[in-house]
Amino acid sequence: MIQSMTGFGKHIVQLPTKKITVELKSLNSKSLDLNARMPPLYREKELELRKIIASALLRGKVDFNLYVEITGDETTSQINEAVVKHYMRQLRTIADGDDLRLMEMALKLPDTLKTDKDEVDPEEYKAILDALEHALNAIQDFRSEEGGILEKDFSSRLKNLHSLLDQVSALDEERLQAVRERLEKSVADIKMEVDANRFEQELIYYLEKLDITEEKVRLENHLNYFRETMASPESNGKKLGFISQEIGREINTIGSKANYAPMQQVVVQMKDELEKIKEQMLNVL
Repeated sequence: MIQSMTGFGKHIVQLPTKKITVELKSLNSKSLDLNARMPPLYREKELELRKIIASALLRGKVDFNLYVEITGDETTSQINEAVVKHYMRQLRTIADGDDLRLMEMALKLPDTLKTDKDEVDPEEYKAILDALEHALNAIQDFRSEEGGILEKDFSSRLKNLHSLLDQVSALDEERLQAVRERLEKSVADIKMEVDANRFEQELIYYLEKLDITEEKVRLENHLNYFRETMASPESNGKKLGFISQEIGREINTIGSKANYAPMQQVVVQMKDELEKIKEQMLNVL
């Protein structure tokens, strides 16, 4: 089924002291264009998060935002155990006292507290991954809903193109007769005698050049192939784009061969329907 590249997904996880919000927005793009915004502390996880998003969303201009809000009492300062123990060992060599007294002295010395986090807490990162999974599910549901709307529009356009192709077929016989009559009148207006057999041979050759039977068959096949591709399990916007190009090629050839105003008017309508399909095709994943 068809999926759109337009989507939005958001999920919030509440931890004891933090609120984590993951937000995903996507628009159409020829390939994956991922922009990530997150606090500096979490940059070490950016590559992994990007891989997860890329494998799920495949294409589109995607904005990924990670917000972390402190909602409770939390300190970023931690005791640097290695430094404290080192100070205590040194103090024992120059002063007497129990461990508690030595620790009190050591804590007053430089570098015994670490004021910045060096890495993301594993439980916190697990919560981020959980929020990302829910946000991805939400944006994919959004894309599927938008894809359903696109599929209905494409189906309507294809139905119109089939109907217009039937009109082309209905006009084809009278078109060739009109071309024959026009050529015969042109020859008669010249007021010259012509070899009837030679004229008939040339006329048949000319009419064969205007024959659109192959184009009509190929156009019918392309329209059916487009519908079959829409119904496939995977959304394949690029493939549908290629098929629409082939549809356009056949419509253009019919128009160039028509040489008959009523048929050319129908071809203009076909081009209009196809142009609307191509416009919407830019949004298909």
